[in-house]
Amino acid sequence: MATHIKIKQIRSAIGRPDIQRQTLLGLGLTHNGRVRILKDTPEIRGMIRKVSHLVEIEPYDKEGE
Repeated sequence: MATHIKIKQIRSAIGRPDIQRQTLLGLGLTHNGRVRILKDTPEIRGMIRKVSHLVEIEPYDKEGE
């Protein structure tokens, strides 16, 4: 099981509620196309669930870069 996940912002935060904008910032996503690799924790999964319509996720395995 991957211990990290790759998160990519695929939609803009323009016109979204402030809580969704803040969640994207908390994940380190500031603009479309930005990719972050974060530890797969319940806290991060909860944040992703709030903005699932704005991001794309996939497991990240350092060996299979």
